[in-house]
Amino acid sequence: MTSLLTYTFKNLPNTSKWALRFCVRPLSSSSQLQAAAASQTKSKKTLAKPNIRNIVVVDGVRTPFLLSGTSGLLHRTSVPKDVVDYIIFGTVIQEVKTSNVAREAALGAGFSDKTPAHTVTMACISSNQAMTTAVSLIASGQCDVVVAGGVELMSDIPIRHSRKMRKMMLDLNKAKTLAQRLSIISKFRLNFLSPELPAVSEFSTSETMGHSADRLAAAFAISREEQDEYALRSHSLAKRAQDEGLLSDVVPFKVPGRDTVSQDNGIRPSSLDQMAKLKPAFIKPYGTVTAANSSFLTDGASAVLIMAEEKALAMGYKPKAYLRDFTYVSQDPKDQLLLGPTYATPKVLEKAGITMNDIDAFEFHEAFSGQILANLKAMDSDWFAQNYMGRKAKVGLPPLEKFNNWGGSLSLGHPFGATGCRLVMAAANRLRKEGGQYGLVAACAAGGQGHAMIVEAYPK
Repeated sequence: MTSLLTYTFKNLPNTSKWALRFCVRPLSSSSQLQAAAASQTKSKKTLAKPNIRNIVVVDGVRTPFLLSGTSGLLHRTSVPKDVVDYIIFGTVIQEVKTSNVAREAALGAGFSDKTPAHTVTMACISSNQAMTTAVSLIASGQCDVVVAGGVELMSDIPIRHSRKMRKMMLDLNKAKTLAQRLSIISKFRLNFLSPELPAVSEFSTSETMGHSADRLAAAFAISREEQDEYALRSHSLAKRAQDEGLLSDVVPFKVPGRDTVSQDNGIRPSSLDQMAKLKPAFIKPYGTVTAANSSFLTDGASAVLIMAEEKALAMGYKPKAYLRDFTYVSQDPKDQLLLGPTYATPKVLEKAGITMNDIDAFEFHEAFSGQILANLKAMDSDWFAQNYMGRKAKVGLPPLEKFNNWGGSLSLGHPFGATGCRLVMAAANRLRKEGGQYGLVAACAAGGQGHAMIVEAYPK
């Protein structure tokens, strides 16, 4: 992650009909969308607000997102010490020795020890929280320049001893006499050595996220075929974006003693026939969530440089986008665990004073195909809006030709703590490439939480 900070600064300057819409239309619309964007004249209002500082993303980078257990991540080198006022990073599965990984990374990267840094954790929206904390620091006048980001290393997660083993070791540490130590050791049993493996499950419900996604897909009548079709769409669009050089936020990374990793390695377009052969991963034997239509365990890090607009311009930088309104939501973690985007989207649109029709680029986190499709169905349902959200009408369905056009977490990967920055930079880069003005970033997270943010393209 320290090298990531360096790179940031060195490189500035009806079911069948519904299913058909999802799996066919987006894959054939990329060239049409670019052609339309080239001739499009924007006349939308800016979302700047009186007496509030404009806050911009100057640039952002990420390491290649890697399948857990393939290539590891190690970050070092340095950055100029006097550029940044504050550093904030998100992470989910914390290493005890580096619980404040933002601070350790900053020191390791050569930042001044006078530069404050802290780490946030909010499950899959941890780097979203890092970015919005940065926005708040700048908006309040506390800072002018903040680096925000996130990191996750799923290839080397902490694995704990069993509770009984931990207690015995702590008791041994407190024992003062040999007799006391021997008494404690005599209680040892072989099953004490069974480790506690981490699981992506909810503390409040004891249910894994995949199990919840399977139930959600069933509740919204989303078939296995629909989920596989959407996953294939994600991988196909990501492969196209990778081949066309559109994933410009990815920077090559040299793993010491190993090879240089230069691109995401989880993008693997398959076929529906091959995907159909996989067995259910969570609810067996009748579940519909499989390894093919789920995001995979991923290693990766991301970082963005966020500045007050006047500061960025004074330093000679050309920002990529404004960070505008954002919101966080929470709902029932049992039956609505993954519906954060549905709840957050109408709220952030209302705050910004715009509608779905104004959005040019949608970037939604794809935890599971079933999760994405359930959210889109919920967003397009007046009944759901009225009965569950207390709203008079639905927010509406995002046009699929504007939705995750360069792939998503299903194909690019999902390092829990780092995905939020990828979403923001994808929205910013797509707006510049496609000629749009507003982007909408949204994500779900463990605990039944969610986030949404409006990104506005910086004038060229």
